[in-house]
Amino acid sequence: MFLDRWLKPRPAKAAGAKLYAGAVAQARSVAFYRDLGVRDSLEGRFELFSLHVIFLIERLKGQGEAAAETSQAVFDSYVKGLDDAFREIGVSDTAVGKKMKKLAGAFYGRLKAYDEAVATLPERAGVTDFLARTAFEERGEGDTAALAAYVIKTRESLAEQPLESLLQGDVTWPNP
Repeated sequence: MFLDRWLKPRPAKAAGAKLYAGAVAQARSVAFYRDLGVRDSLEGRFELFSLHVIFLIERLKGQGEAAAETSQAVFDSYVKGLDDAFREIGVSDTAVGKKMKKLAGAFYGRLKAYDEAVATLPERAGVTDFLARTAFEERGEGDTAALAAYVIKTRESLAEQPLESLLQGDVTWPNP
């Protein structure tokens, strides 16, 4: 019985991995870097990966047990992706844990700041300020207004997508 439960297919895990892969692909869209001015660096990519994971977590929040499991699977895939990336670039095993702890804290800080920023909508200043601090690294460069418009458009797009599709790992991202 225990083995049957352990071997049972885990649709939330598969859906979460698929949603995360889609978020990564979207976050790597050239338009964010070329047109909107997000720096194509480890930090810039971390911010966009995190933002897209946050979009998914926000959309799945409060949508029932299956959505909560899928949301957790998205986050688990995100953490695994970061861990794998550190190992691929040669960070030692002993240093990976410290770096992951630091990035987890950064992610939760971003999640809290994002929630606070979108709570001020339809006023866009909170979202614009959030993006200036994170995606644009307080450089004073980049098109924060265009990225803020993308954030709003993405939230609306995800809200319109059927929950059933998301629970299957299917997501459609708007153009940046």
